[in-house]
Amino acid sequence: MGDVLVFAEHQHGKFPKTTLVAFAAGKDAATKYGGACHAVVLGTGTDALANEAAAYGMQTVFQVENPKLEHYLADAYTAALAELVKAKGIETVIATATAMGKDLTPRLAARLNAPLGADISEINADGTVMRAMYAGNVFATLKLAGTTRVISVRATAFEAATKDGAGKIEKVSVTLAEGALTMQFVGLEEMKSDRPVLTEARIVVSGGRGLKNGENFKTVLEPLVDELGAAMGASRAAVDAGFVPNDLQVGQTGKVVAPELYIAVGLSGAIQHLAGMKDSKVIVAINKDAEAPIFQVADYGLVADLFKAVPEMKEAVHKLKS
Repeated sequence: MGDVLVFAEHQHGKFPKTTLVAFAAGKDAATKYGGACHAVVLGTGTDALANEAAAYGMQTVFQVENPKLEHYLADAYTAALAELVKAKGIETVIATATAMGKDLTPRLAARLNAPLGADISEINADGTVMRAMYAGNVFATLKLAGTTRVISVRATAFEAATKDGAGKIEKVSVTLAEGALTMQFVGLEEMKSDRPVLTEARIVVSGGRGLKNGENFKTVLEPLVDELGAAMGASRAAVDAGFVPNDLQVGQTGKVVAPELYIAVGLSGAIQHLAGMKDSKVIVAINKDAEAPIFQVADYGLVADLFKAVPEMKEAVHKLKS
């Protein structure tokens, strides 16, 4: 089924963990399809990124530099990728289902007149892929017909790739006709935080409606989060109630995470929330409702008043560290 091309998304001159997941998925697909795994780095001043991508075992890293690719713009990136795919005879394009990946892959599939496997969790040797449906209660097997296919992989579906050999780097130029590009980069506004990025953190502490208000997120939950060196998350109920901003939301309509430790505080565990965190290695739940659904997936559960238990846990962690 031919060669695989991985879209190497980068942020602030670095590859996030989600891109390393794409590298792993690409290598897995190439092995099963009997082809080679390549990567593409788009942008400007990408020499260091191209060298780093090559170290993850990519056979070739296509380095595409163009001033119009300095910032992510859907139409420019789609045009550049489509041109590269056709020129190099690529049969499978893989990206991670990040915000950028979800924006880019449907456009690329449409441009190539190719099928799209979105947010998939497994790649099979027969050309089919698997994706979760109904908040992870059902897995669908999709057959992607055609000689070219586009796939976005769930960020928690594969372990991040490790550096295992250096491939070659090939500089490629693309034609980006001025009249064909209608988007213009105006600016980027992003949340700044000293805490780890939610989707990359080893430990995530999430709060739910049981915290009652946004002030309790600051006074009760944040001390534990910072003591653990964790990222902070939240349920949709907490976000909808205005307790915290929506970039902290974990779940089916939020971010998908799979940290080594996930602590759910005052969070009932609706099925939509579980869809975003149930792949966590160890799940700890604190809730005064013994019947809360979160206890069905938790490895450790504490039925207690969070306003008493969380400060005690914070103190216990502090003592262990000192």
